[in-house]
Amino acid sequence: MSQAPTLQALLQGGGLIEATEAQHEGIFALAAAADITAIRVECDRARSRSAVLRAIVKAVDFPEFFGNDLDALYDCLCDTVLDQKTGLYLWFEKLHTGDPALEKDAAAILSVCNDVSDFASTKDRYFGYTVIHAGKHPDPDPGVSPTPYSGANTDED
Repeated sequence: MSQAPTLQALLQGGGLIEATEAQHEGIFALAAAADITAIRVECDRARSRSAVLRAIVKAVDFPEFFGNDLDALYDCLCDTVLDQKTGLYLWFEKLHTGDPALEKDAAAILSVCNDVSDFASTKDRYFGYTVIHAGKHPDPDPGVSPTPYSGANTDED
C-alpha cells in the first residue's frame, strides 16, 4: 500500500518513472484516475531507431506525415500532450537498450522524452514514461530471417 502514494507522486511529477512489469496495471490505473492518457509502446521487435519510432507512432496514432526523426518525435509528442485533458504517459515495453545496434538511439529517444516532459510542465500538462529494459536482441537462427517489425510472414506462398 505504501507504493501507491509514491507512484501517484511520480505520475504527477513527470519524466522517467522507474517501475517493474508487475507495476504496469497499477500505474495505468493511477494514470486513468488522474485523467492521464496511458499508452503501451511495444518495442520488443524494434531493432533500429526507425523501428522504435514506428512503434511509438503506431501506439500514439501519430499523423501519416510523421517525419520519422527525433525532431518529429518531439513535435508530435508535444502536440499529443497538449491534445490530452491532463497529459500523457508512455510505457515502453521491452526496449532493447542493451542492444549495441540500438543503444545510442534508445538513449536519444529517451532524451527526447525528457525534453517533452520539460515542455509539458511549462504548459500545465503531464508527460511521463517508463522503460522496461530488454538486453540485446537474440541472434537469429542460422538461415532464418528475423520476423519483420510488421509481424507479417514474408515466406507465405
